[in-house]
Amino acid sequence: MTVTPEVLAYYEQDREDGRLRTGRGRLELWRTQDVLRRALPSPPARVLDVGGGTGVHAEWLVADGYEVELLDPVPLHVERAGALSGLTARLGDARDLPLPDASADAVLLLGPLYHLADRADRVAALAEARRVVRPGGLVAAATINRYAAVHDMVHLGVYEQEQHRLAARQALENGRLLGPGQGFSAYLHEPEEVPGEFADAGLPGPARYGLEGAFWLYGDVNDWLDDPERRRLMLDAQRTLERVPSLLGVSGHLLTLARRPA
Repeated sequence: MTVTPEVLAYYEQDREDGRLRTGRGRLELWRTQDVLRRALPSPPARVLDVGGGTGVHAEWLVADGYEVELLDPVPLHVERAGALSGLTARLGDARDLPLPDASADAVLLLGPLYHLADRADRVAALAEARRVVRPGGLVAAATINRYAAVHDMVHLGVYEQEQHRLAARQALENGRLLGPGQGFSAYLHEPEEVPGEFADAGLPGPARYGLEGAFWLYGDVNDWLDDPERRRLMLDAQRTLERVPSLLGVSGHLLTLARRPA
């Protein structure tokens, strides 16, 4: 996909490879694994990782025994992912996938919908995923929740800075988060928006999962994640809450799953 200069500049800072491997970002990674491992077909199966970044998710999918192809619009990401063993990585656009119909068992969009500000583009990306996945196959898409910017900026202690506060408030109004300078720019979804976009792409009846719950905002979240037993308890706790409608918007991210109709 064509990325804006601002998005490209952000990712060329090479922060993405470590974002999910360290700190509280690990909660997003491990919860994504938890949900997907319950939904994916048993390996070996062919998984297309669209917008897969540097291969953080592709790496564990390969280790689980899946055949993985990664597509990403950022050359640096493709270069990094291509250095991982056991997967194929190439440049690609989520709205125009270079694959034949029904050629994958599952299609993951764990990043593209963040950066498609126009609804028509997001529906196009989901429709392409539907086209490429086999009948009955899984389509999974991650979205950032509308309230994440306010929550995150307060947590990080930058909400008192006017430029950050104004960016967060604008995101509340129209979903568009414009990071200052080379900051993160994205579209932030209302949880209620996502099923409609899936339905318009031919993917009815999606299931929504809150990934981090409120735990990503806890001051001692890293202490929990560092301790294997406490981490297990935290992940189990969020699993019990992951589909409570009133709590979906508290998570930083939502993971939505649907299957292509037979």
